[in-house]
Amino acid sequence: MDQDTTLAFSAHDHAACRAATLARAEEVARARNLRLTPVRRRTLEILLEAHKALGAYEVLDRLVEDGFARQPPVAYRALDFLVENGLAHRIRRLNAFAACLHPGEPHMPAFLICDRCHTLAEAPGTAVAEAMHQAAGAVGFAIDRMSIEATGLCPACQEAAG
Repeated sequence: MDQDTTLAFSAHDHAACRAATLARAEEVARARNLRLTPVRRRTLEILLEAHKALGAYEVLDRLVEDGFARQPPVAYRALDFLVENGLAHRIRRLNAFAACLHPGEPHMPAFLICDRCHTLAEAPGTAVAEAMHQAAGAVGFAIDRMSIEATGLCPACQEAAG
């Protein structure tokens, strides 16, 4: 596992982690001439608050607490923008969203989701993706889109289950 992956499952300076990822996302937005409106930026900040995936309505509730309108399309549009521009990921198994820990970097993430505490880690998934493409190619199948997600127990929950 790379350092970013192990951080999600260990004690670390999350404020620094969050600030560094937000700074990288803002750099990506500037470089691509993307407009990080206040609602888009706040949505990303909300996703960065913990190494967990949040549903659209959880994000909407947080936006409302911050004074934004209670209109589901506001949250969905912000989340769609972040996903489309590589600043967040859709976690299909949970029907939720998580901030991308590698904005602006080409990568194929594999998501490790703890069933007990719901912590989520973004791990390198290139080897898994390559294996899927090989398997698909062997039967003449062309993969258009792939989401790699695994559930289990994080180290802390394994220890607690002891």
